[in-house]
Amino acid sequence: MDLLQQARSEIDRIDAEMAALFERRMRAVADVARYKAQTGKPVFDAVREAAVLEKNAARLQDEALRPYYRRFLQQAMDVSRAYQRAILGRGTAAYQGVQGAWSHIALRRLFPFARALSFTTWAEVFDAVQNGDAEFGVLPFENSSAGDVSAVLDLLYTHPGLIVARMCDLPIRQDLLGVPGGSLAQVRTVISHPQALAQSSAFLQQHGFATRPWSNTAEAARAIAERKDPSMAAIASAETAELYGLTILAAGVNTEGDNTTRFIVIQRAAEPPVPTGDGQRLALLFTARHEPGRLAAVLDQIGTRGFNMECIKSRPLPHVPFEYYFYVQLVCPGGSTRAGCEALLDTLRADCSTLRLLGAFTLDAAYQ
Repeated sequence: MDLLQQARSEIDRIDAEMAALFERRMRAVADVARYKAQTGKPVFDAVREAAVLEKNAARLQDEALRPYYRRFLQQAMDVSRAYQRAILGRGTAAYQGVQGAWSHIALRRLFPFARALSFTTWAEVFDAVQNGDAEFGVLPFENSSAGDVSAVLDLLYTHPGLIVARMCDLPIRQDLLGVPGGSLAQVRTVISHPQALAQSSAFLQQHGFATRPWSNTAEAARAIAERKDPSMAAIASAETAELYGLTILAAGVNTEGDNTTRFIVIQRAAEPPVPTGDGQRLALLFTARHEPGRLAAVLDQIGTRGFNMECIKSRPLPHVPFEYYFYVQLVCPGGSTRAGCEALLDTLRADCSTLRLLGAFTLDAAYQ
Protein backbone atom coordinates (compact mmCIF):
# COMPACT_ATOMS: atom_id res chain seq x y z
CA MET A 1 0.00 0.00 0.00
CA ASP A 2 1.50 3.35 -1.05
CA LEU A 3 1.49 6.55 1.02
CA LEU A 4 -1.67 7.97 -0.60
CA GLN A 5 -3.66 4.79 0.09
CA GLN A 6 -2.40 4.71 3.66
CA ALA A 7 -3.43 8.32 4.22
CA ARG A 8 -6.88 7.74 2.72
CA SER A 9 -7.40 4.63 4.86
CA GLU A 10 -6.47 6.62 7.95
CA ILE A 11 -8.91 9.39 6.97
CA ASP A 12 -11.68 6.81 6.45
CA ARG A 13 -11.09 5.42 9.96
CA ILE A 14 -11.13 8.92 11.45
CA ASP A 15 -14.30 9.83 9.53
CA ALA A 16 -16.05 6.75 10.93
CA GLU A 17 -15.13 7.84 14.46
CA MET A 18 -16.23 11.40 13.71
CA ALA A 19 -19.63 10.21 12.46
CA ALA A 20 -20.28 8.51 15.80
CA LEU A 21 -19.02 11.58 17.68
CA PHE A 22 -21.19 13.84 15.52
CA GLU A 23 -24.31 11.90 16.54
CA ARG A 24 -23.32 12.17 20.20
CA ARG A 25 -22.68 15.90 19.82
CA MET A 26 -26.04 16.53 18.14
CA ARG A 27 -27.87 14.58 20.85
CA ALA A 28 -26.28 16.94 23.37
CA VAL A 29 -27.24 19.89 21.13
CA ALA A 30 -30.85 18.67 21.23
CA ASP A 31 -30.71 18.73 25.03
CA VAL A 32 -29.40 22.30 24.88
CA ALA A 33 -32.29 23.25 22.57
CA ARG A 34 -34.84 21.77 24.95
CA TYR A 35 -33.30 23.66 27.88
CA LYS A 36 -33.41 26.91 25.91
CA ALA A 37 -37.05 26.26 25.06
CA GLN A 38 -37.85 25.89 28.76
CA THR A 39 -35.90 28.95 29.87
CA GLY A 40 -36.52 31.24 26.89
CA LYS A 41 -32.80 31.67 26.19
CA PRO A 42 -31.79 32.63 22.63
CA VAL A 43 -30.19 30.08 20.31
CA PHE A 44 -27.18 32.30 19.61
CA ASP A 45 -24.89 33.33 22.47
CA ALA A 46 -21.96 35.33 21.07
CA VAL A 47 -19.97 35.42 24.31
CA ARG A 48 -20.32 31.67 24.84
CA GLU A 49 -19.30 30.85 21.26
CA ALA A 50 -16.26 33.12 21.39
CA ALA A 51 -15.14 31.44 24.63
CA VAL A 52 -15.63 27.96 23.13
CA LEU A 53 -13.55 28.86 20.09
CA GLU A 54 -10.71 30.21 22.20
CA LYS A 55 -10.72 27.30 24.66
CA ASN A 56 -10.74 24.59 22.00
CA ALA A 57 -8.24 26.24 19.66
CA ALA A 58 -5.78 26.43 22.58
CA ARG A 59 -5.95 22.63 22.94
CA LEU A 60 -4.11 22.06 19.65
CA GLN A 61 -0.41 21.35 19.89
CA ASP A 62 0.25 22.38 16.28
CA GLU A 63 -0.17 26.17 16.18
CA ALA A 64 -0.23 26.16 12.36
CA LEU A 65 -3.50 24.18 12.49
CA ARG A 66 -5.28 26.49 14.94
CA PRO A 67 -6.90 28.86 12.40
CA TYR A 68 -8.19 25.85 10.44
CA TYR A 69 -9.52 24.25 13.59
CA ARG A 70 -11.28 27.49 14.54
CA ARG A 71 -12.96 27.48 11.13
CA PHE A 72 -13.93 23.81 11.62
CA LEU A 73 -15.44 24.57 15.05
CA GLN A 74 -17.26 27.65 13.74
CA GLN A 75 -18.90 25.57 11.03
CA ALA A 76 -19.83 22.90 13.59
CA MET A 77 -21.50 25.56 15.74
CA ASP A 78 -23.36 26.91 12.70
CA VAL A 79 -24.77 23.41 12.09
CA SER A 80 -25.64 23.06 15.77
CA ARG A 81 -27.58 26.34 15.76
CA ALA A 82 -29.49 25.26 12.65
CA TYR A 83 -30.43 21.98 14.35
CA GLN A 84 -31.53 23.80 17.51
CA ARG A 85 -33.76 26.10 15.46
CA ALA A 86 -35.30 23.13 13.67
CA ILE A 87 -36.07 21.47 17.03
CA LEU A 88 -37.54 24.71 18.38
CA GLY A 89 -39.70 25.23 15.29
CA ARG A 90 -37.74 28.31 14.28
CA GLY A 91 -35.31 28.72 11.42
CA THR A 92 -37.51 30.68 8.99
CA ALA A 93 -35.69 33.30 6.91
CA ALA A 94 -37.29 36.06 4.81
CA TYR A 95 -36.01 37.66 1.62
CA GLN A 96 -37.21 40.04 -1.08
CA GLY A 97 -37.82 38.64 -4.56
CA VAL A 98 -38.37 35.17 -5.97
CA GLN A 99 -36.38 31.94 -6.09
CA GLY A 100 -33.12 32.51 -7.92
CA ALA A 101 -32.82 36.17 -6.89
CA TRP A 102 -29.47 37.07 -5.37
CA SER A 103 -31.09 37.55 -1.95
CA HIS A 104 -32.50 34.03 -2.21
CA ILE A 105 -29.09 32.66 -3.21
CA ALA A 106 -27.48 34.43 -0.23
CA LEU A 107 -30.19 33.07 2.07
CA ARG A 108 -29.66 29.51 0.89
CA ARG A 109 -25.90 29.71 1.45
CA LEU A 110 -26.28 31.29 4.89
CA PHE A 111 -29.23 29.18 6.06
CA PRO A 112 -29.26 25.96 4.01
CA PHE A 113 -31.75 24.31 6.39
CA ALA A 114 -34.12 27.25 6.82
CA ARG A 115 -37.63 27.61 5.44
CA ALA A 116 -37.48 30.56 3.03
CA LEU A 117 -40.26 33.17 2.94
CA SER A 118 -40.52 35.42 -0.12
CA PHE A 119 -41.76 39.03 0.07
CA THR A 120 -42.29 41.73 -2.54
CA THR A 121 -40.51 44.58 -0.75
CA TRP A 122 -37.66 45.10 1.70
CA ALA A 123 -40.08 46.75 4.13
CA GLU A 124 -42.15 43.55 4.20
CA VAL A 125 -39.03 41.57 5.11
CA PHE A 126 -38.41 43.93 8.03
CA ASP A 127 -42.03 43.66 9.14
CA ALA A 128 -41.92 39.85 8.98
CA VAL A 129 -38.90 39.76 11.30
CA GLN A 130 -40.33 42.47 13.56
CA ASN A 131 -43.65 40.62 13.89
CA GLY A 132 -42.05 37.22 14.48
CA ASP A 133 -43.23 35.68 11.20
CA ALA A 134 -39.57 35.07 10.32
CA GLU A 135 -36.60 34.61 12.61
CA PHE A 136 -34.17 36.18 10.14
CA GLY A 137 -34.22 38.53 7.17
CA VAL A 138 -31.55 38.51 4.45
CA LEU A 139 -31.11 41.80 2.61
CA PRO A 140 -28.60 43.47 0.28
CA PHE A 141 -26.74 46.25 2.04
CA GLU A 142 -24.02 47.46 -0.30
CA ASN A 143 -22.57 46.67 -3.72
CA SER A 144 -18.91 47.12 -4.58
CA SER A 145 -19.84 48.86 -7.85
CA ALA A 146 -23.19 50.57 -7.20
CA GLY A 147 -22.68 51.58 -3.56
CA ASP A 148 -24.96 51.25 -0.55
CA VAL A 149 -28.65 50.27 -0.59
CA SER A 150 -29.90 53.39 1.18
CA ALA A 151 -33.48 52.16 1.58
CA VAL A 152 -32.32 49.16 3.64
CA LEU A 153 -30.17 51.40 5.85
CA ASP A 154 -33.15 53.69 6.45
CA LEU A 155 -35.30 50.69 7.41
CA LEU A 156 -32.66 49.67 9.95
CA TYR A 157 -32.85 53.14 11.47
CA THR A 158 -36.65 53.06 11.72
CA HIS A 159 -36.77 49.54 13.24
CA PRO A 160 -34.95 49.93 16.57
CA GLY A 161 -36.07 46.48 17.74
CA LEU A 162 -33.92 44.78 15.07
CA ILE A 163 -30.18 44.19 14.94
CA VAL A 164 -27.66 43.08 12.32
CA ALA A 165 -26.72 39.55 13.38
CA ARG A 166 -24.43 38.65 10.48
CA MET A 167 -22.84 40.21 7.44
CA CYS A 168 -21.44 38.44 4.39
CA ASP A 169 -20.00 39.21 0.96
CA LEU A 170 -21.34 37.40 -2.10
CA PRO A 171 -19.44 37.66 -5.41
CA ILE A 172 -21.93 38.49 -8.15
CA ARG A 173 -21.38 36.98 -11.60
CA GLN A 174 -24.04 37.92 -14.10
CA ASP A 175 -24.62 35.60 -17.07
CA LEU A 176 -26.70 36.04 -20.20
CA LEU A 177 -29.45 33.40 -20.15
CA GLY A 178 -31.55 32.25 -23.09
CA VAL A 179 -33.96 29.48 -24.00
CA PRO A 180 -32.58 25.97 -24.62
CA GLY A 181 -31.48 25.62 -28.24
CA GLY A 182 -31.10 29.38 -28.66
CA SER A 183 -27.87 31.16 -29.49
CA LEU A 184 -26.23 34.51 -28.82
CA ALA A 185 -26.64 35.44 -32.50
CA GLN A 186 -30.44 35.21 -32.21
CA VAL A 187 -30.73 37.61 -29.26
CA ARG A 188 -32.15 41.08 -29.94
CA THR A 189 -33.49 42.21 -26.54
CA VAL A 190 -32.09 41.70 -23.05
CA ILE A 191 -34.14 42.13 -19.88
CA SER A 192 -33.01 42.35 -16.25
CA HIS A 193 -32.96 44.53 -13.14
CA PRO A 194 -31.71 48.05 -14.02
CA GLN A 195 -28.60 47.59 -11.86
CA ALA A 196 -27.69 44.34 -13.63
CA LEU A 197 -28.17 46.05 -17.00
CA ALA A 198 -25.96 48.95 -15.89
CA GLN A 199 -23.25 46.59 -14.63
CA SER A 200 -23.28 44.79 -18.00
CA SER A 201 -23.49 47.91 -20.17
CA ALA A 202 -20.18 47.35 -22.01
CA PHE A 203 -21.23 43.85 -23.12
CA LEU A 204 -24.71 45.03 -24.14
CA GLN A 205 -23.38 47.96 -26.17
CA GLN A 206 -20.77 45.76 -27.84
CA HIS A 207 -23.52 43.51 -29.20
CA GLY A 208 -26.03 46.27 -29.87
CA PHE A 209 -28.79 44.69 -27.78
CA ALA A 210 -31.95 46.57 -26.89
CA THR A 211 -32.66 46.49 -23.15
CA ARG A 212 -35.76 46.48 -20.98
CA PRO A 213 -35.74 46.91 -17.19
CA TRP A 214 -37.36 44.18 -15.07
CA SER A 215 -38.30 43.97 -11.40
CA ASN A 216 -35.34 41.69 -10.56
CA THR A 217 -32.94 39.29 -12.24
CA ALA A 218 -34.78 36.11 -11.26
CA GLU A 219 -38.14 37.45 -12.50
CA ALA A 220 -36.46 38.32 -15.78
CA ALA A 221 -35.12 34.76 -16.10
CA ARG A 222 -38.54 33.33 -15.34
CA ALA A 223 -40.09 35.55 -18.02
CA ILE A 224 -37.63 34.24 -20.60
CA ALA A 225 -38.45 30.65 -19.62
CA GLU A 226 -42.18 31.32 -19.96
CA ARG A 227 -42.00 33.20 -23.28
CA LYS A 228 -39.67 30.72 -25.00
CA ASP A 229 -38.54 33.43 -27.43
CA PRO A 230 -34.92 32.96 -28.63
CA SER A 231 -34.72 36.64 -29.57
CA MET A 232 -34.94 37.55 -25.87
CA ALA A 233 -32.44 36.86 -23.09
CA ALA A 234 -32.05 37.77 -19.42
CA ILE A 235 -29.08 38.76 -17.29
CA ALA A 236 -29.12 36.68 -14.11
CA SER A 237 -27.12 34.06 -12.22
CA ALA A 238 -26.05 30.56 -13.18
CA GLU A 239 -28.18 29.27 -10.28
CA THR A 240 -31.19 30.95 -11.86
CA ALA A 241 -30.44 29.34 -15.22
CA GLU A 242 -30.56 25.91 -13.57
CA LEU A 243 -33.72 26.78 -11.65
CA TYR A 244 -35.69 27.83 -14.75
CA GLY A 245 -34.12 25.47 -17.28
CA LEU A 246 -32.29 28.13 -19.29
CA THR A 247 -29.02 28.04 -21.21
CA ILE A 248 -26.02 30.26 -20.44
CA LEU A 249 -25.37 32.07 -23.73
CA ALA A 250 -22.50 34.16 -22.34
CA ALA A 251 -20.84 33.91 -18.93
CA GLY A 252 -19.66 36.79 -16.78
CA VAL A 253 -21.16 39.63 -18.80
CA ASN A 254 -20.97 42.18 -15.95
CA THR A 255 -18.27 44.77 -16.53
CA GLU A 256 -16.76 44.61 -13.05
CA GLY A 257 -15.11 41.24 -12.63
CA ASP A 258 -14.89 41.68 -8.84
CA ASN A 259 -18.52 42.77 -8.43
CA THR A 260 -19.59 41.84 -4.90
CA THR A 261 -22.73 42.47 -2.87
CA ARG A 262 -22.62 42.66 0.90
CA PHE A 263 -25.69 41.12 2.56
CA ILE A 264 -26.89 41.58 6.13
CA VAL A 265 -28.92 39.24 8.31
CA ILE A 266 -31.43 40.98 10.58
CA GLN A 267 -33.21 39.53 13.60
CA ARG A 268 -35.17 40.70 16.63
CA ALA A 269 -33.02 41.76 19.56
CA ALA A 270 -33.97 39.99 22.78
CA GLU A 271 -30.84 41.65 24.20
CA PRO A 272 -28.41 44.26 22.81
CA PRO A 273 -25.59 42.92 20.58
CA VAL A 274 -22.52 41.75 22.49
CA PRO A 275 -19.17 43.18 21.35
CA THR A 276 -16.46 40.63 22.13
CA GLY A 277 -13.57 42.49 20.52
CA ASP A 278 -10.76 41.02 18.40
CA GLY A 279 -11.98 39.93 14.95
CA GLN A 280 -15.39 41.58 15.19
CA ARG A 281 -16.99 44.39 13.27
CA LEU A 282 -19.20 46.88 15.09
CA ALA A 283 -22.05 48.66 13.30
CA LEU A 284 -23.19 51.91 14.92
CA LEU A 285 -26.04 54.32 14.23
CA PHE A 286 -25.73 57.75 15.85
CA THR A 287 -26.70 61.39 15.68
CA ALA A 288 -24.23 64.09 16.69
CA ARG A 289 -25.14 67.27 18.54
CA HIS A 290 -25.20 70.35 16.31
CA GLU A 291 -22.14 71.95 17.85
CA PRO A 292 -18.79 72.69 16.22
CA GLY A 293 -16.44 69.74 16.28
CA ARG A 294 -18.85 67.15 17.70
CA LEU A 295 -18.72 64.83 14.68
CA ALA A 296 -14.95 65.25 14.53
CA ALA A 297 -14.74 64.32 18.22
CA VAL A 298 -16.65 61.10 17.58
CA LEU A 299 -14.35 60.10 14.74
CA ASP A 300 -11.27 61.10 16.72
CA GLN A 301 -12.24 58.82 19.62
CA ILE A 302 -12.68 55.91 17.23
CA GLY A 303 -9.20 56.38 15.76
CA THR A 304 -7.48 57.14 19.07
CA ARG A 305 -8.67 53.84 20.54
CA GLY A 306 -7.36 51.88 17.54
CA PHE A 307 -10.66 51.00 15.88
CA ASN A 308 -10.45 51.13 12.09
CA MET A 309 -13.47 52.87 10.57
CA GLU A 310 -14.33 50.77 7.53
CA CYS A 311 -17.06 53.08 6.28
CA ILE A 312 -19.21 56.06 7.23
CA LYS A 313 -22.55 57.00 5.69
CA SER A 314 -24.92 59.89 6.37
CA ARG A 315 -28.67 59.75 5.74
CA PRO A 316 -31.50 62.28 6.26
CA LEU A 317 -33.26 61.92 9.60
CA PRO A 318 -36.88 60.82 9.05
CA HIS A 319 -39.31 63.72 9.49
CA VAL A 320 -36.52 66.16 10.43
CA PRO A 321 -35.66 68.30 7.38
CA PHE A 322 -31.94 68.81 6.71
CA GLU A 323 -30.70 66.89 9.72
CA TYR A 324 -28.87 63.60 9.44
CA TYR A 325 -27.97 60.37 11.17
CA PHE A 326 -24.71 58.49 10.62
CA TYR A 327 -23.83 54.85 10.12
CA VAL A 328 -20.27 53.73 10.82
CA GLN A 329 -18.73 50.28 10.62
CA LEU A 330 -15.66 49.62 12.75
CA VAL A 331 -13.10 46.83 12.79
CA CYS A 332 -11.97 45.96 16.31
CA PRO A 333 -8.18 46.13 16.73
CA GLY A 334 -6.16 43.00 17.34
CA GLY A 335 -6.20 41.92 20.96
CA SER A 336 -9.22 44.08 21.84
CA THR A 337 -11.71 42.84 24.42
CA ARG A 338 -15.36 43.29 25.33
CA ALA A 339 -14.32 45.80 27.99
CA GLY A 340 -12.40 47.84 25.38
CA CYS A 341 -15.39 47.90 23.05
CA GLU A 342 -17.76 48.97 25.80
CA ALA A 343 -15.33 51.68 26.89
CA LEU A 344 -15.39 53.09 23.35
CA LEU A 345 -19.20 53.07 23.30
CA ASP A 346 -19.37 54.84 26.68
CA THR A 347 -16.99 57.51 25.42
CA LEU A 348 -18.95 58.04 22.20
CA ARG A 349 -22.20 58.56 24.09
CA ALA A 350 -20.74 61.75 25.54
CA ASP A 351 -20.40 63.25 22.04
CA CYS A 352 -23.56 61.79 20.48
CA SER A 353 -27.17 62.83 20.90
CA THR A 354 -28.13 59.21 20.28
CA LEU A 355 -26.02 56.08 19.86
CA ARG A 356 -27.19 52.59 18.97
CA LEU A 357 -25.05 49.49 18.62
CA LEU A 358 -26.70 48.00 15.57
CA GLY A 359 -24.59 44.86 15.37
CA ALA A 360 -21.44 43.08 16.57
CA PHE A 361 -20.39 40.32 14.18
CA THR A 362 -17.64 38.78 12.10
CA LEU A 363 -17.73 38.99 8.33
CA ASP A 364 -18.94 35.55 7.25
CA ALA A 365 -15.88 33.57 6.18
CA ALA A 366 -17.80 31.49 3.62
CA TYR A 367 -18.14 34.53 1.37
CA GLN A 368 -14.62 35.95 1.52
